[in-house]
Amino acid sequence: MTLPTDAFAFAPGLALTRRLRSTPFTSRVEAAGVRSYTVYNHMLLPTHFRGLEQDYHHLRRAVQVWDVSCERQVELAGPDAARLAQLLTVRDLRTFAVGRCGYAPVVDNDGLLINDPVVLRLANDRFWFSVSDSDVVLWAGGLAAGLGLDVTVHEPDVWPLAVQGPLAEEVVAAVFGEQAREIRFFRFAPLPFRNHQLVVARSGWSAQGGFEIYVDDAALGGELYDALMGAGARYDIGPGCPNLIERIEAGLLTYGTDVTRADTALEAGLDRYCSLDAPIAALGIEALRRQATAGVSRRISGLIIDGDAVTPPRDPWPAHAEGSTAGQITSAAWSPRLATNVAIGMLAIEHVVPGTALTVETTAGTRRGTAVEMPFPGASQR
Repeated sequence: MTLPTDAFAFAPGLALTRRLRSTPFTSRVEAAGVRSYTVYNHMLLPTHFRGLEQDYHHLRRAVQVWDVSCERQVELAGPDAARLAQLLTVRDLRTFAVGRCGYAPVVDNDGLLINDPVVLRLANDRFWFSVSDSDVVLWAGGLAAGLGLDVTVHEPDVWPLAVQGPLAEEVVAAVFGEQAREIRFFRFAPLPFRNHQLVVARSGWSAQGGFEIYVDDAALGGELYDALMGAGARYDIGPGCPNLIERIEAGLLTYGTDVTRADTALEAGLDRYCSLDAPIAALGIEALRRQATAGVSRRISGLIIDGDAVTPPRDPWPAHAEGSTAGQITSAAWSPRLATNVAIGMLAIEHVVPGTALTVETTAGTRRGTAVEMPFPGASQR
């Protein structure tokens, strides 16, 4: 089954002004036929090439190159870099050796989520926070100034390029050499390209496996894009972008959509990235410890929504159980693989138990929903 209409067909146009920063890959992305953008960290992020389902199937079987330059880096460097990094996140960064990266929730004093970045430890006194859509550089800079820390906080000119899909390793190894295969999940290494060292990480915002390449020289951007596309021709490589269907199936949350500043890291389901038992000095960790002891009253959940394909929501859909409000659905899409609508929502804790029945007020009318665990079955090809 396909969507009743293209989910992006009637989106209003986006005026491309200087305030919306382009990237070293923009000319390639537009030549490849990008059909829509969104705005993310004041930058352009492609959202649509062939079509939602076509992009989904191609990502799951082949390999794509994504311009994710909007994943801006907030760099902390200097004698107090490690102290500031740990203040920012409730994950114990003492376990991060140089060359490791990983999700690390950034919260405020109340445990409310400011960002859900991937943190890279480049050196003992140098970190990159690869941030989702919020201005973490201002938060980090304010903390550094207010506490008088000996650390430089800035946003360097670094533009990540992702290679995602089950054949991603073949492409990256062809461009960077066989040493790329040795990089473990959520690890990174400097690898040469055109006599320039680039940080290459085995990471990315899909469940299909892949790499993110942190390009710190704009002049190399087009050359790298072309090299990856050339090396991947035998693997049916193509342009791509984060895919709504695939990321819902994988249980990957979008900050600002599925979780916001109104949610704590525990409500967002990020427990495994919160080092509540570690003796660390992190803003908000005491608030999260108290919440963990008391228990959360709501939590992010997966859902299956019955009926024909629904158009993805722009505004949250109310969810009900036995006539009372149960929460809201923030993301939804038709899964051609599972032949049902898959969704993500924030629900009252008594309704997140798998199998719990709900009613959802979608734009296509009232539908029956069922709470399920994430990721959805078969989300990963690995």
